Amino acid sequence: MCGISGFIAFKNKFVLAKHLEQMTQQIKHRGPDDEGYFAINLKSQEFILSGVDSVKIFDKKFAASYLPQQNVENLAEEQCKLGFGHRRLAILDLSALGHQPLSIDQGNYWICFNGEVFNYLEIKLELELLGYNFISTSDTEVILAAYKEWGEQCLAKFNGMFAFLVYDKLKQQVFIARDRFGIKPLYCYKDSQAIYFASEIKQFSILPSWQAKLNHQMAYDFLVYGLSDHRHETLFQDVFQLRGGEFAIINLANFEALNSNLEMQQILKTKQWYELPQQAYLKGYNDAKNDFRTVFEQAVKLRLRSDVDIGSCLSGGLDSSAIVSVMANELDKQGKISKLKTFSACSEHAQFDEREYIEEVVKQTQAQSFYCYPDLERLLFKMDQITWHQDEPFGSTSIYAQWAVFAEAKQQKVKVLLDGQGADEQLAGYQGLYFQILLNQLLRRGNIVQLIKELKLLKKNHGFDSKKGLLKAIMSLFPDRVKVVVGKILGKQQYALDWLNTEKLKVKQINPFIQTGLAKANIKQTLKSQICYNNLSMLLHWEDRDSMAHSIESRVPFLDFRLVELIFSMPDEFKIYNGVTKRVLRDGLDGVLPNKIKNRMNKLGFATPEEIWLRDNEIIFRQLISEAVTISGGILKLNE
Repeated sequence: MCGISGFIAFKNKFVLAKHLEQMTQQIKHRGPDDEGYFAINLKSQEFILSGVDSVKIFDKKFAASYLPQQNVENLAEEQCKLGFGHRRLAILDLSALGHQPLSIDQGNYWICFNGEVFNYLEIKLELELLGYNFISTSDTEVILAAYKEWGEQCLAKFNGMFAFLVYDKLKQQVFIARDRFGIKPLYCYKDSQAIYFASEIKQFSILPSWQAKLNHQMAYDFLVYGLSDHRHETLFQDVFQLRGGEFAIINLANFEALNSNLEMQQILKTKQWYELPQQAYLKGYNDAKNDFRTVFEQAVKLRLRSDVDIGSCLSGGLDSSAIVSVMANELDKQGKISKLKTFSACSEHAQFDEREYIEEVVKQTQAQSFYCYPDLERLLFKMDQITWHQDEPFGSTSIYAQWAVFAEAKQQKVKVLLDGQGADEQLAGYQGLYFQILLNQLLRRGNIVQLIKELKLLKKNHGFDSKKGLLKAIMSLFPDRVKVVVGKILGKQQYALDWLNTEKLKVKQINPFIQTGLAKANIKQTLKSQICYNNLSMLLHWEDRDSMAHSIESRVPFLDFRLVELIFSMPDEFKIYNGVTKRVLRDGLDGVLPNKIKNRMNKLGFATPEEIWLRDNEIIFRQLISEAVTISGGILKLNE
């Protein structure tokens, strides 16, 4: 797990090497263990390399694979046409052989990589059978060899989380790619000199051309709909991101011929290398339970590969409890159960505290448990720091609770944590949303018997308002224009935007949920939308920044692509049925999960007592809102 920087200069243009170094230093928190730089000099077109002392050991070990190079302690004013910068968080192969940027084949291939490819041992064996030899025990060397052997097709072989840049000297191209679901970030920015790549947006801020400009459409989507990371665009004008499952190939000869005034989309033409398959699961529910358990256990086991200790977040909910329970079983087989550590956010307010469930898991797994107690005073003290690390706004104080968990893990010197991100988006875990979609579907299909049954069980198990749910289901049958009329008759008004100066934000006021499919009243389509476009993208952004701010690698077993594809192929009733959510997870892990967790129906997640904080500190929050309005440049309005 690391942070990366890179650039490609336009024809007759260059980037000073010191700017590459400054971009890379901006994300030292992502990789405090090592740094390295690779660049091509504009005039001589020679490789130049710089970094800490470990690079000298690295060069000696890899002498047979490197072209003769000069070790430059400070690149400074070197004029470069292409460059990679890297900050390393050492997880696999802790020696200097894990240093990046890394090269093979006498300097013909270079890589700058962020993330982990967990099945690297299996790929390595396949490549060894094809005649490849490896010097390090890192996944980075395997990734680069896989690219050399299979080109862009190598991506389909990787099971993991990654964003990387590869310089292919033989083909004179740069290959860039991001993992299937966008777990690891990759941003792009362009000025008149070059196109730049980075793990975090803040890296661009050191460039002389940088000006922070607001992207009005993205601001509107965030303020009105609470959405971010749902497009290639970001909250910053001229900063774009590769989305999950995308890659791009930049032909350097063609690139030099491009006009730097072209739009980013004309220069960086991305391609989709991964689409969520649409096949249907053809076996019965008993097989589905067994298949889920098998693949989930494989996903967790694969993510235990590490040369450092691994712990887990534990909220007490189904998802994190499932991970910790399976981790415990696997670590016990390896004789490492004593090393299992869990980290949890708790609250002094009983309705927001999950220690009752956390302790049930801790008791069964015999994990060493660590607790933190996020509070408002600490939140206000840390807010600027959290915002700096996040780069873009976030919509909930649960991000702070997650931040506090990673801070505690860092205090305990744990460098890798597993987390339950992605389960809700696959297993229809967001109760209010999916309960209503389920009722709408049943009514539309005329399945009245099951509809009545679900209404009763949802009320019993979850306290769901069955009368309101039925009314909404009936209303869903009518066209939108009828719903507007009925709303007026009932005295219900549309969501007012009187706090937002929409004239200042000159945007297309189009519901982005419609564009990405979330507005469709269909469980399957909504799940796909949440996995590929909306909710998951935001959660992964926040998870990455919170964890990397503390130099911690966060691994998410539920996003093993084999598991995602398996769950997505299953029919709706395997996920939500008879008032039970995440059905196949509960039943698939019967005997693994503590019964108290398996049978738990309420859901909190990384909850904080926001309501109490707001109610008890009204003056503070009014002041914060007033300050936000003042600095918004007229975009926000304060209505008393």
